[in-house]
Amino acid sequence: MMLRQEGYDLMGAAFEVYNVLGYGMAEEIYQQSLEIELGLREIPFLRKAELIVHYKSKILETTYKPDLLVFNGIVVELKAVTELNAEHEAQLFNYLRIARQSVGYLINFGRKGELQWKRILVSDIHD
Repeated sequence: MMLRQEGYDLMGAAFEVYNVLGYGMAEEIYQQSLEIELGLREIPFLRKAELIVHYKSKILETTYKPDLLVFNGIVVELKAVTELNAEHEAQLFNYLRIARQSVGYLINFGRKGELQWKRILVSDIHD
């Protein structure tokens, strides 16, 4: 499940939020604004949806709550930092693996001059 068009639609909404607000706001401002923009575009999403975490064949009590789950398949992690780094990417990658989701977007509204984002795909998801 590559969700390519859905990813374009998500990023169109994110670019609109960045164009309207610019950089330098708190992450929660971008979160709420992106939720409004997704709603205006009739893009289905869940806020802080609980994703089940597995260990071997067992389900853990602890769940992962990504910032957004878009189109019931894209895990979205939002940041409002000067620069994305390897830790942010590793965080999303690990969330995707443990929650058994294959498509993730890391979106950073905190960089001056441009929206910074990265699409992460995980292909080795195990049951």
